Amino acid sequence: MAFTKIDHYEKEYIDTHHDSALNVTQGVEDQPIVNPYFKRKKRRALSTDEYVEGILAGNITILSQAITLIESNKPDHYAQAQEIIERCLPHAGKSVRIGITGVPGAGKSTFIEAIGGMVASLRHRLAVLAIDPSSERSGGSILGDKTRMESISSNPDIFIRPSPSAGSLGGVARKTRETIVLCEAAGYDVIFIETVGVGQSETAVHSMVDMFMMLQISGAGDELQGIKRGIMEMADMMVITKADGENIHKAELAKVQYQGALHLFPMPESGWRPKVYTCSSVAQTGLEEVWKGVEEYLDHIQANGYYEAHRNQQNKYWMYESINEVLKSSFYQNPAIAERIAEVEQRVLDAKLSSFIAAKELLDVYFGEKAHE
Repeated sequence: MAFTKIDHYEKEYIDTHHDSALNVTQGVEDQPIVNPYFKRKKRRALSTDEYVEGILAGNITILSQAITLIESNKPDHYAQAQEIIERCLPHAGKSVRIGITGVPGAGKSTFIEAIGGMVASLRHRLAVLAIDPSSERSGGSILGDKTRMESISSNPDIFIRPSPSAGSLGGVARKTRETIVLCEAAGYDVIFIETVGVGQSETAVHSMVDMFMMLQISGAGDELQGIKRGIMEMADMMVITKADGENIHKAELAKVQYQGALHLFPMPESGWRPKVYTCSSVAQTGLEEVWKGVEEYLDHIQANGYYEAHRNQQNKYWMYESINEVLKSSFYQNPAIAERIAEVEQRVLDAKLSSFIAAKELLDVYFGEKAHE
């Protein structure tokens, strides 16, 4: 029974009715919600050697901690994370990287849960990197994919890592590519990268995967309505989900329509004409055909040399992306810029300075500082 402090009127009533059969206990002061004597133990920081050894041994706790280190914005964390990545790099590159995207409501998480369990049953080790959109207002993310993928989250051969998009282009986490390297070094030979949804993020995901899979739903109006040509051209495979019950006929019709649309596009560089499949994640139908299609595509691009050429092109792309990232970080962390940027921004807001002249002014300050270093 909880006791609370009585107020003035209750006390006055008790004092005037002291001969009453009703006795009210005085109660106690409100207690703090958190134990004031509790002291959180500070976790010992692991050395780079311990991180690398743990990752190569497949320790998912240390792998998770290393990924958190990669996602950190602290300069000292960045330096250690880069050293860990460099030492894991010789053990990486031996996985199949598959990007999975689709319109909101296409059932991306349900599909990954269904096909992920099947892939693990084929003696593969699967890492699922799910990109969760960060709030533009609070900067927070729900990171709920582990909850949504309940049936596979406890599988020891499946590692699920939701990551916040951190405001980067279209919702692709800035450090996803480095995370892939660590997962490969930890022994995961199949990597799924789930994007937020159809948007600009697909371009970034396409630059880090071997295969790009697009999920679609049928029965939602005109099957080709609103489908951006650029995204369809990137797809190496299209899967119509929720092909069960009364929706089977609609899914088959959508399959024919999408297959016809894909044939209108020029032949991709891979030399592979994308195919369309139907499946039901709930009824567990069509999943084997989808995975067989994945294997056929991979066999094709490895035979014609596109697999290796594409990865080399991706490495070049990410070299320039890394340069851009470091330059951007260096600019905003420069003390002279930090001192002046608020004042210049206010002049732009007051219409006393154009955006372009303001940018040039700040860049002149930055390069002037660099010239004197």
